[in-house]
Amino acid sequence: MNSVFWRGKRVFLTGHTGFKGGWLALWLTELGAEVHGYALAPPTEPNFFTAVGLEKRLASSVIADIRDAAALDRAMQSARPDIVLHLAAQPLVRHSYAEPVETYAVNVMGIINLLEAVRRTPGVKAVVNVTTDKCYENREWVWPYRENEALGGHDPYSSSKACSELVTAAWRRSFLDAAGVRVASARAGNVIGGGDWAADRLVPDFLRALDAGKPLFVRSPLATRPWQHVLEPLSGYLALAERLCADDGDFAEAWNFGPDEVDARPVQWIVETLCDRVPGAAWQREPVQQPHEAHTLKLDSAKAHARLGWHPRWNLRRALAATLDWHQAWKAGADMADFSLRQIRDYQAAEVTE
Repeated sequence: MNSVFWRGKRVFLTGHTGFKGGWLALWLTELGAEVHGYALAPPTEPNFFTAVGLEKRLASSVIADIRDAAALDRAMQSARPDIVLHLAAQPLVRHSYAEPVETYAVNVMGIINLLEAVRRTPGVKAVVNVTTDKCYENREWVWPYRENEALGGHDPYSSSKACSELVTAAWRRSFLDAAGVRVASARAGNVIGGGDWAADRLVPDFLRALDAGKPLFVRSPLATRPWQHVLEPLSGYLALAERLCADDGDFAEAWNFGPDEVDARPVQWIVETLCDRVPGAAWQREPVQQPHEAHTLKLDSAKAHARLGWHPRWNLRRALAATLDWHQAWKAGADMADFSLRQIRDYQAAEVTE
């Protein structure tokens, strides 16, 4: 990352108490940015935000709901950001079946509230709305999805994120382009990494089962996903934000940030690789019928490679090793801010697809 660019930049980051948002906030502070966070309280206990002592590194940390338009507006105008990075979301497919109205309210009205706050805040130069690889209309084909593929979604989560993409494009064309605010969306793969304790995610579920001395129950062992370490897409978001601030609008569009195609692996490959690395770990198939989830999903990131110069740095085995190393360090009582920053530096120093 260009630390000269980020030094002193005022960044408004939603979702900073979450897993991805926490890693991004830590990285931004290390780059010298002035980070203003807006999010609900950390969603789990334990959590990355607390584990690394993130609050004391931030310029401000507002605990509030993205659905509260007035609170969001006040926080953004107080922060007076140069750059807005939107990661706050209801991020879980299975939760969206249980709470569909909440999912749409957070993921659709949340981005509307954010973009309206941007319109009322002078000085914003760039906005990156982080959505998901699941925003595409999944046709269960073997080819990776490109940014010009149809949007859609079988489940409420995926559909809500497709809606978020449509909202982003509409506000960009209708209001923000003319105001000189560059707005882009970013679609990442299935992220893994240390400090994720969310429910219904494969690697956190594996670590919970491991710590409890129980086998992991796997819902869909043959489902294929574009797995990547959390630092991979975050580096893409930062690179994209830099270009949005520097260009005349050519980068204000949708972008994929996925792993190399070889790292789009089935769930079974992930759990067997983890079990091979950890003595005593075991897994078995979940016997109960589960709600529908896409079977095959891959991302084509050729546009980001060619136009942003962005490429993955850690392959999937390296990403899994880094995740296990973080968890073991946390269990041993290590200084997790220092450990996380060392992983960030290791990632930055790595060759492309190490």
